[in-house]
Amino acid sequence: MQQVRLTLPMIPNMELTASKTACAMGEQIGLSPDKIDEVQMAVVEACINAFEHSGSSDREVRILLQVLGTDDQPRGLQITIRDAGVGFSPDKITRLRAEETLTAPRKRGHGLRIIDGLMDEVDIQSDSEGTTVVMRKMR
Repeated sequence: MQQVRLTLPMIPNMELTASKTACAMGEQIGLSPDKIDEVQMAVVEACINAFEHSGSSDREVRILLQVLGTDDQPRGLQITIRDAGVGFSPDKITRLRAEETLTAPRKRGHGLRIIDGLMDEVDIQSDSEGTTVVMRKMR
């Protein structure tokens, strides 16, 4: 299984490094341009969420990008984004529908809903030792 590990400091625009890496891996396994765009946007959203909300004392985000399947028959891409922050309760996050987002007084805070809509599968685990977001996009 092909994989890339990144450790990014929580500084502006570092999410673009993860996004570019996801793009390169998506191209390598034959994801369509639309799917690659969706993966890139989801990675940016997940990184920015970690940067802005984790409260991580080490100020780093660890990312693992993996090709699912075999080298000769890749099935998709899995991206795991982990921070060592304070955590949160994912089921207590209010997720607005798209039409509610347009009229909401606060235009930010919709990252998880965006990620859910862009990726085929999203799993979020969070506790007092950090948050892990696992996202999958299949070919």
